[in-house]
Amino acid sequence: MLRATLRSFVAHKGRLLLSALAVLLSVAFVTGSLIFSDTVSRTFNRLFASTAADVTVTPKETLDEVLPSGATATLPAALADRVARVDGVAAARAEAEATNITVVNADNESVGPTTGAPTIGTNWNPSDRSPVELTSGHAPHGPTEALIDSETADRRNVRIGDVVTVIAAPGSFRVEVVGIVTFTTTNPGAALVFVDTPTAQTKLLGVKGAATSITVDAADGVSDTTLRQRVAAALGADRYNFRTADEQAESDVEQLGGFLDVIKYVMLGFAGVAVLVGVFLIVNTFSMLIAQRTRELGLLRALGADRRQVRRSVLTEALLLGLAGSTLGLAAGIGLAAGLIELMGLLGMNIKSTEMVIGWGTPLTAYVVGVGVTFVAAYLPARRAAGVSPMAALSDAEVAAVGRPLKVRAVVGAVVGAAGAAALAGCVVSSETGPAASLLGLGVLLTLIATVVAGPLLVRPVIRVLGGAFPALFGSIGRMSQRNALRNPRRTGATAAALMVGLALVGGLSVASASITKSFDRQIDQTLGADFVIQNNFVPFPPEVTDHVRGTEGVGLVVRSRFTPIAILLPDGARVETTAAGYDRRLDEVANITYAGGDSAAALAAGHMAMDLDFARDHGVRLGSTVPVEFQGGRTAELTVGALTDQETAEGFGLQGGIYFGLATLERYAPGGQDSVLYVNAAPGTSDDNLRRNLERTLDAYPQLQVRDLADYKQLVRDQISVLLYLVYALLGLAIIIAVLGVVNTLTLSVVERTREIGLLRAIGLARRQLRRMIRLESVVIAVFGAVLGLALGLVWGVCTQQVLALQGMTALAIPWGTIVAVVIGSAVLGVVAALLPALRASRMNVLAAIAHE
Repeated sequence: MLRATLRSFVAHKGRLLLSALAVLLSVAFVTGSLIFSDTVSRTFNRLFASTAADVTVTPKETLDEVLPSGATATLPAALADRVARVDGVAAARAEAEATNITVVNADNESVGPTTGAPTIGTNWNPSDRSPVELTSGHAPHGPTEALIDSETADRRNVRIGDVVTVIAAPGSFRVEVVGIVTFTTTNPGAALVFVDTPTAQTKLLGVKGAATSITVDAADGVSDTTLRQRVAAALGADRYNFRTADEQAESDVEQLGGFLDVIKYVMLGFAGVAVLVGVFLIVNTFSMLIAQRTRELGLLRALGADRRQVRRSVLTEALLLGLAGSTLGLAAGIGLAAGLIELMGLLGMNIKSTEMVIGWGTPLTAYVVGVGVTFVAAYLPARRAAGVSPMAALSDAEVAAVGRPLKVRAVVGAVVGAAGAAALAGCVVSSETGPAASLLGLGVLLTLIATVVAGPLLVRPVIRVLGGAFPALFGSIGRMSQRNALRNPRRTGATAAALMVGLALVGGLSVASASITKSFDRQIDQTLGADFVIQNNFVPFPPEVTDHVRGTEGVGLVVRSRFTPIAILLPDGARVETTAAGYDRRLDEVANITYAGGDSAAALAAGHMAMDLDFARDHGVRLGSTVPVEFQGGRTAELTVGALTDQETAEGFGLQGGIYFGLATLERYAPGGQDSVLYVNAAPGTSDDNLRRNLERTLDAYPQLQVRDLADYKQLVRDQISVLLYLVYALLGLAIIIAVLGVVNTLTLSVVERTREIGLLRAIGLARRQLRRMIRLESVVIAVFGAVLGLALGLVWGVCTQQVLALQGMTALAIPWGTIVAVVIGSAVLGVVAALLPALRASRMNVLAAIAHE
């Protein structure tokens, strides 16, 4: 049996090639993501471990910033002298660092990274653990000299002697580049600018004698843990954060982890789609191969092979297919990881592909995924093959029974579908986001399973409609193509299911994204009353920008907006950490806010705040209630709820609780923040076009800032949502590739299966051109069938998703009919493309050899 199995596998290797390709793609994305993330993680672990001081002292921060406030937490630089006197300390240095500064050249162009990585300004205080070394020029001295890293200099053509402008929190200042530093370790993608310590304190931090951290080196024989305990005892353990080198490196890795997780999970998402769609291809392939090998299997049974041996034979072929696909997929995954590493290099993150990490778990995962998927997908066809009696097989009976299995499918599909429909209905009527989202996920999963299981039952009624015009348009050729698609509903359903999965995903997320876009457009129309908005994606900017904008010709009103993290202690005992906003008093002139109680004047008064009505009800807060609020650094205040907002969004301005107050209140309890957004109205007699030109001229020196009107602001939201859509379309592209493989495979095996039939058709006068058209029409109707099922399912998912989003204020429902029509037309084109090779092969058959085929 083993010898016969191996011979059978080799004999059918061409027919299994496309299935192996599906396994290869699945494994490649899984292994590529693991290798890439492991390589980057180890690279940065080494970087942070080699550059972290033995002990690092930082200010104690109690709240996480979701949106940056612009305030930099500092501690006295003089603490370094106190730390230096602690027993066991070899050296202590005060570090003054500012992240997200902007550096512009003489042409007012930013020289920082274009990838979203920060530009970091810090004091030049080299040590044995510095990640850079001075390779040309000299160290900076005084407030007009600076160093810049070599990669930024090369990328932006900055040379020694050039003058650049540094835009930091306290304001902008000009410096001459007097030296170039080169990374001795991995460059994480950031741009670095170094100035001397006094300049860093006054120009970057805005506080003379301040530091952002104290780095401490241990004397010989003193452990990091012991040194941390001694330094904490000397400075006060409750006043600052104290981390050893390992703890600091771990903290740095955690901050980078979000970026790595995005890439990792995106690639695993591609792998998941490849696995899911590949299962349908493999099931279909083995089912058809078993149907075509009926006589061969029957002879094996007649010669004494029992059911278990037949089943084992088919599963062994699947195992061989999985091993081959996994091996090739592992190699492709290594190549994919190398490509990603090179791509990161182009984006400024220099990781050496020679240090690629391939842990023992990666090959193991590759073979578990590849072999496991293939084995599971082939199990049902193997059982079906083992269940055929020798006499039925020898008589060339169809392996797959038609009646009973479809009845079982009908029952299972109905039960699972009803459960899925109930879950989706539950998510629609639910009034809480968490349970609604859980029900939505369950409903999506169950309805997908139900559609796949019951798909063959839908083949005859749906394809009769979709192909109903074929006989009229193409005559007998159209009628035969329609009947060929109807001949084996199980096969047609499995082939279409691969395409259905991808299109259901696209349909659902297209509806969701269109609804989000429409909701935001409506919200912007209803709430934004300013002529222009000036911002940099909520990244704070120095006060001088606000002063320049106010002095711009044609400006009538400027309303500032800032953000700060807070924690609210609510009457029901809940402690909610969120981000609050602060506004100038004339907020009503640039925003249209609906109040259920109170008004903007009460909300922005000193010691008062506004809160979203639904949030207040959920936590037992009323108008006039006094609520304890904790600010960054441990400051606390008792603020009075002066207004309750009743905006369309459940969270007011999109932040949990919809909390905002006046800038006077914010500056009192959270000083040091910066403006993040400016709302600008034109002065009487100034046109919007003139004001825009004036503002853009004023902000020419600040390339990080954009001037946007209402339409621009909407486009910004659309562009951000489009990022999600691009990912979805990429997933669709992968699903389409594998779906095309499935259609090609099905049609190719179908042509082999119908060799004698095709020969007879040719013998009675069917032309080659007519034969190719028949196969193309069959492919088109299968592809469109999958598209119709997928889009119908996706529309249901999308509408239910929008109902869940409505709990967060996204109340507008939008269905992108243009996208849906384009997808259906694209599916028909896909069917034509997938049929090209099988149709060509069929048309080139020798008529006499085809008639004699067994």
